[in-house]
Amino acid sequence: MEIRIQAPFKKEDIKDLKAGDNVLISGTIIAARDAAHKRLMEVKESGGQIPLDLTNQTIYYMGPSPAKPGEVIGASGPTTSGRMDKYTPMMLDFGISGMIGKGYRSKEVIDSIIAHKAIYMVAIGGAGALIQRSIKKYEVLAYGELGAEAIARLEVVDFPAIVAIDSKGNNFYEIGQKQYKK
Repeated sequence: MEIRIQAPFKKEDIKDLKAGDNVLISGTIIAARDAAHKRLMEVKESGGQIPLDLTNQTIYYMGPSPAKPGEVIGASGPTTSGRMDKYTPMMLDFGISGMIGKGYRSKEVIDSIIAHKAIYMVAIGGAGALIQRSIKKYEVLAYGELGAEAIARLEVVDFPAIVAIDSKGNNFYEIGQKQYKK
């Protein structure tokens, strides 16, 4: 069964999602990856103001390939989430409610997810062309000079994801390993 959720979502909207739930996200999410996260950290460390309000936003770790003529965006598969782990507690402090990527997260990130009552979802790696169909609009919001790594707003319809770490810290990767070993 798939659960439909509207983004951006508040913490109370995601509190009942459980690790392993299949979700279809519609609404607005924010794309940002390594270079954009680094820029945001530099701004924070220098005492500056970040260029957008991240309250209740979901960050999709993605840098799209170039769009073909007539397309909104090119292939849009997830980036490995662990590369953002050093920035994730800061992003959660900025107020994000969720993240989408692929792969495992560090203990520090999981602890921060629990503390902020956020969630981490995964998208299927290698399915960038399929995910592209869910993205209806792509608009650069900040750091356009970073190209594919700029911060962008995505309007999505039925974006497929799996809850990997829920707001209570239940971890789909651990649950799956225990079930597989039985």
